[in-house]
Amino acid sequence: MDLPCQKIVWDVIPAIRAALAEELVGMGVSSLQASKLLGIAPSAVSQYLSKKRGYRIEFESEVREELKLLAEDLKDGKVKDLTSRMCAICKIIRTDDGCGE
Repeated sequence: MDLPCQKIVWDVIPAIRAALAEELVGMGVSSLQASKLLGIAPSAVSQYLSKKRGYRIEFESEVREELKLLAEDLKDGKVKDLTSRMCAICKIIRTDDGCGE
């Protein structure tokens, strides 16, 4: 039996990071800078961009919009607490999915 927390750790968080990496690089941010903004290794960004990691979930439009806003804020240096912003996105996903709610 898979617990909701397992789905979050194994699928949702990597998918959020992958989507943010894609958004940032799409906005002209280098892979190295994206890794620094996200607090992850450059190799993780490379794997996200090449779909080797974080590709299992397709997000609904509400989540995609939140991810785009977060990426813009990261690029502009407006994010003081990345964890809380990612948690807010995760809560939207959990509510939409019925996962853990």
